[in-house]
Amino acid sequence: MEEQQKKEKDKYSIIVPTYNERLNIALLVYLVFKHLRDVNFEIIIVDDGSPDGTQDIVKQLQQVYGEDHILLRARPKKLGLGTAYIHGLKHASGNFVVIMDADLSHHPKYLPSFIKKQMETGASIVTGTRYVKGGGVHGWNLMRKLTSRGANVLAQTFLWPGSIENLCLKMS
Repeated sequence: MEEQQKKEKDKYSIIVPTYNERLNIALLVYLVFKHLRDVNFEIIIVDDGSPDGTQDIVKQLQQVYGEDHILLRARPKKLGLGTAYIHGLKHASGNFVVIMDADLSHHPKYLPSFIKKQMETGASIVTGTRYVKGGGVHGWNLMRKLTSRGANVLAQTFLWPGSIENLCLKMS
């Protein structure tokens, strides 16, 4: 009962940076809605001037799901992933933030597990990783694997598990 009341009070802002994700964004949004039926959330799509029509698809999604659930925060040109996250954070109204890739490398089916883990533990950070037993990547070239591994090392360095509550869940 207490967990349900907390879930109703909490709001999750899901930040999704996009650039040429016209083919993925509708499926991603559908899957988020499918897996977060009983959760208060908004999806903040930060598009960096995609020439492929990504913004047009997002506007159609706003008509289907509502502008209160799908927020398009477009930028005029490709300005980079890190600044896209910052831009999305400026528009977030939730008390929790989720950062996801639009290319479906982060599957929305894991979101309920992350939310449950955070609620059970009160953790400040819940993170998914491909680098635990049972995790992994499929269809990635060597450069993408190296980039991902490097980013993971940086995250582990800055988010040292001994200094903050840091929990890992398997992502595939």
